[in-house]
Amino acid sequence: MPVIDVQKDLDQRTITITAEFAAPVERVFGLYADPRQLEKIWGPPTHPATFVDHDLTPGSRITYYMTGPEGEKYGGYWDVVSVDAPHGFEVRDGFADADLNPVESMPSSTNSFRFEPIDGGTRATYVSTYPTAEALQQVLDMGVEEGARAAMGQIDDFLAA
Repeated sequence: MPVIDVQKDLDQRTITITAEFAAPVERVFGLYADPRQLEKIWGPPTHPATFVDHDLTPGSRITYYMTGPEGEKYGGYWDVVSVDAPHGFEVRDGFADADLNPVESMPSSTNSFRFEPIDGGTRATYVSTYPTAEALQQVLDMGVEEGARAAMGQIDDFLAA
């Protein structure tokens, strides 16, 4: 399993996930830069993603939805804050409605994706920071940790294919 550590810190309002992948940094970054590849690994296997708009450049908005087993759709968006290819990027991540507009009543976070070379591959560190401890707890209760583990568990197999 690629996920090697998960740290939840309600005082700092963060969840930090560390994973290791058997591919170079450039290849792992490339997954996130290409929407068709990202669709293969974003979201748990039971909820595949479809990226509608995708431009990994600062100032752009990336929109997507995940489709559940019964056909239900869950929208999301990333507002791209910064990109340091191939070492990482930062986005504001939030929930979206059926038209892929932000749902302000749901928690949003600032997410940092960092990729560093290690012997045999890449160490990825994902840090999500929420505005309040309650917002973090809400997404934890919704299963964000389990969903992230399942999604990241697909990456090595995808990279090997």
